[in-house]
Formats: sequence, C-alpha cells, structure tokens
Amino acid sequence: MTYADTWQNETEGQVSARQRNSELSARTPSPTAVATLAVVVAATRAKAVVEVGTGSGLTGLSIIEGMAPDGVLTTIDADGSHQSSAKDVFTKAGVDHGHARLINGTPAEVLPRLADGAYDAVIINQLDGSPEEFVAQALRLLRVGGALVISRFLGVDALILDPANRDESAVALRALSDSVRTNEDLVSVLLPMSDGLVIAIKQA
Repeated sequence: MTYADTWQNETEGQVSARQRNSELSARTPSPTAVATLAVVVAATRAKAVVEVGTGSGLTGLSIIEGMAPDGVLTTIDADGSHQSSAKDVFTKAGVDHGHARLINGTPAEVLPRLADGAYDAVIINQLDGSPEEFVAQALRLLRVGGALVISRFLGVDALILDPANRDESAVALRALSDSVRTNEDLVSVLLPMSDGLVIAIKQA
C-alpha cells in the first residue's frame, strides 16, 4: 500500500464495502483510486452518473459522495449477488434509495437503452466483452464537459504491456487504448493505479 493510499480517509461504509468486495472475489480498487472517483464526479458537479460494474458498492459510495445532493447514480452489473451486496452497503451507509438506481443486467443490453447526452459522468469498472463498444456507448451518454473514468484500462495485471500477449482480450484493449489516446474530442490522462486509470473529459 502506498503513502497516498494510507492518506485517504475512507468512511466506515467504504471499509465495510472493501471487505465485501474481497468476499465476492471482485477486484478491489485502491483507496486512492476510489477517492479519485469522488473528486472527478465532484469536479463535474454531477447530478446523473452511470457506473458499469457495481461490485460490492465500494465505488458507488465514492461516486455518491462526490455527486450533487439531488444526484442519481445508475449502476449496472450482470451479477445479482453484487447488486444485493451494493444495496445492503448503500442502505447501511444511509444512502437514500432515490440516489441509487441498481440495474441487474449486462452492460451491452442496458447501456443502449439510456438517453443520449443525459449524463455528467460515466464510470467503467469492468471492460469484459466488448471494451470499445462500452466506451462508444459512454461517449454517447455523456454531455459535453462530462467525465469518463475507466479502471483496468491496461487489463488485469496490465496485460497489454506484455508485447508477447496476443490473446483476444489484449488485442481489444490495445485497440481501445489507441482509440482513446487519439480521440480529438477527449482530453485524457492515464494514471498508474487500478491497472491503469483513465480520466477523460468530453470536449465535443
């Protein structure tokens, strides 16, 4: 754990959610990565946020912390046990039910049903399946000036950094990396945490 991680002041609810993440065998972002979500969401003054990959609700708590008081988080996960855990975590943390809309379904099915340009931030915690399609949908959902945050951008254990790795997942993530880096409608940065954390602002 880095000094930055020890410096973060996680709430009791976040500590509990972190433990639940381990029990769910879900990959757990560092305290610094979790805090970064709250800062990005607060900077956009977000009232409407979409999250792909609910997990235990750890990242959701941080997103809600950064949102406007009347904001709504829409969080999507195909695993029902993740959604159940998050619902319990949100309730115990005192999150009003009106602030969190939990959708049990695959992102590929749910994202196309959400409205164009209606969201201030999109948080992608998992890129399983079709990563470029997830990002294309996210850019469609975001308003101009909205923020896109992607964790595990380099793949689990930064797999795309190994040039010998040519499996399907590595190839797809490399293509995604190139497309985000060269997208003239985005101002973006890749941070060395959570297997590569990308923050991008939609300019047009």
